[in-house]
Amino acid sequence: MFFTAASNEITGRVDKQYNNWRYYFSLKETNEQLVAENARLRNGLSVNFQAIDTSQKTILDSTLRDSMGKMRKYTVFPAKVIGNTVSLQANFLTLERGSLQGVKKGMAVISSAGIVGVVVAVSENNARVMSLLHRSSRVSAMLKKDNISGSIEWDGVDPNYLLLKNIPKSAKVATGDSVLTSTYSANFPSHLLIGTVNNVVADPSSNFYTLKVKTATNFFSIQYVYLVENLRYTEQITIEAIPEKN
Repeated sequence: MFFTAASNEITGRVDKQYNNWRYYFSLKETNEQLVAENARLRNGLSVNFQAIDTSQKTILDSTLRDSMGKMRKYTVFPAKVIGNTVSLQANFLTLERGSLQGVKKGMAVISSAGIVGVVVAVSENNARVMSLLHRSSRVSAMLKKDNISGSIEWDGVDPNYLLLKNIPKSAKVATGDSVLTSTYSANFPSHLLIGTVNNVVADPSSNFYTLKVKTATNFFSIQYVYLVENLRYTEQITIEAIPEKN
C-alpha cells in the first residue's frame, strides 16, 4: 500500500511537471501566432495605403491595392528579437529575420506600443537594428495636438527617456502630450506613437524647447517587433539626396 501511494505521488509530480512544460511551449506558440496575426491586421490598416493621384496617368504594376483603389505604401512583417542592449551609448537589436525573409536596410521597426528603431544591416536570416537608444539615432517627430515637428534623439543617460529637440517656444506644450512620428520620415509611417512629454526645458540661449519624452516602448522587455517597409523608400531618399543647382 505504501509503495502504491509513493508511486502515485511520483507519477503525479511527473505529470504536473510535464503539463507545466507543455503549457510553457504552448504559450510560446500562442504568442508567435498572435504576433503574426497582428502583422496581418496591421497590413490591412488604411494608414498603409495612399490614394492615387487621379489627375495623373497611372501605370499599373504589381503593387498591391486595397478594395478602394488605393495603392499600398507600407508592408508589415513580424520578427522575433534575439539580441538587445540598453546600457550602452550605441544600442542595437538583433532580429531573427533577414534578406531571405524580405528584410531590407532602412526598414522601420516598431513594437505593439511604439517605435523601436531602423534596420542598418541585414544578413540572410538576421537583421541589425539601430535602437532609438543610440546616440546617432534621429527620428522626425511631432506633437500630436498641433503637428509641430522636431527631432527625437537620445542623450545616452536613461533608457526610459528620449529628447525632442527644436520645438519652438511658441508651441503650447504640456506634460502628458503625445509625441508621434511626423510626415517627414522616409522610414516610419506618420502618427505612430513615440512617447509622452515628461518635462519641458526652455533653452535660454535659443527660441526652442527641449522636451523630455517617456518612451512608449519598453526596451527592457521587448521580445517581438514589426518591420515596416516603405515601398517608396528608395525613391524618396534618392530624390532628397539630389543637390540643388545654383
